[in-house]
Amino acid sequence: MSLNASDMQPLYDFAPVLELMAFGLVIALAPITWVWLRNRHHTPVRKLQALTVLTLFLTFDLVLFGAFTRLTDSGLGCPDWPGCYGSSSPVGAMAEITAAQTAMPTGPVTHGKAWVEMIHRYLATTVGVLIIVLTVGAWRQLLLAKKQKAPEPALSPWWPTFTLFWVCLQGAFGAWTVTMKLFPAIVTLHLIGGSVLLILLCVQAVHKTLNTKHLLPTSVPRGIYIGMAVTGLLVIVQTLLGGWVSTNYAVLACTTFPTCQGSWWPAMDFSQGFQIWRELGLLKDGSHISFQALTAIHYVHRLAAYIVLAALILLAWRMHRAHVLRDQMRWSAGLTLLQFLTGLSNVVLDWPLVAAVLHTGGAAALLVVLTWGLAASRPAGATALAAAAPAARPDQNKVRTSTTKVSV
Repeated sequence: MSLNASDMQPLYDFAPVLELMAFGLVIALAPITWVWLRNRHHTPVRKLQALTVLTLFLTFDLVLFGAFTRLTDSGLGCPDWPGCYGSSSPVGAMAEITAAQTAMPTGPVTHGKAWVEMIHRYLATTVGVLIIVLTVGAWRQLLLAKKQKAPEPALSPWWPTFTLFWVCLQGAFGAWTVTMKLFPAIVTLHLIGGSVLLILLCVQAVHKTLNTKHLLPTSVPRGIYIGMAVTGLLVIVQTLLGGWVSTNYAVLACTTFPTCQGSWWPAMDFSQGFQIWRELGLLKDGSHISFQALTAIHYVHRLAAYIVLAALILLAWRMHRAHVLRDQMRWSAGLTLLQFLTGLSNVVLDWPLVAAVLHTGGAAALLVVLTWGLAASRPAGATALAAAAPAARPDQNKVRTSTTKVSV
């Protein structure tokens, strides 16, 4: 049997790396220039705050597009890394892609999938450039403050520095996703890494916004503060389980709700389903994963969803009763409803693409909202809160304006 172009292509080909870095720099110049022009009469601190918020927004878009890449089976649209058949774009690899598509018309390599994969890489490179700018800007602010003997920035520059390290680690997982042929554990960790990146950027965006507006975090009851933290951890675990479902293509193992395969406890194989280090569709011994294992993967995610749903509803109810963090409460409640509807749609409507992408985006947005609430608040006793409540709510509205409707 003859080898096609995909089989002969090395997994790593760094020939186009400089061109890809140039692409990322050129694309990143657009948001950087926009922020600078919109804030040219403001201080460098304000410019850096606006760029942080915009980077958070673009990173969320990157997570959404990553979900689209995965759900359209475009993860191997270019079988090498970081380019496409050693080229910086599918245009330079048209002959190789055409040969691969002719051999296998439905993929994994087609012209459409190659473009989806490369656009995802361009966006990732752009976010990386923006985080480099944030890191350099943060250290520059610290050095200037020390030189002028002014107060140091409220947020340590080690935050963007660690974020830069994390985005580099994400790049490595993106490479392994391709070179290890969609290894489920690697793809799932890549998804979780994107969620952690959103959390890191959200903390920085909220703190920089509070600092530029000269606001203090809102006091909330200690129980609500702990509840946000615990609920956030539950959402992370549920995102991990959801990633495991998606990367193992186990969504359609159960096509009815609330039962699965007509049973409240269908036949499941947990040992196979949660055998972590293995290739896609296979077990460690090389045999194919069973349908019972896929059912176990799906059903564990569904059972965990009930717990997370209850935690989110309880948290929103407590925030409503305490009259605190109203914007976060509304966003959390709306996203919880979105998650329920899109999750249900994935099951009963045969995994539609729009619902699947929105389901991933909803989980990421929930993490951002919960992180926003934690970063914009501090725990306090109920007595102190009651005395400060009338003054706290107007401040919270200012925080909302700064973090969600900031001028950039």
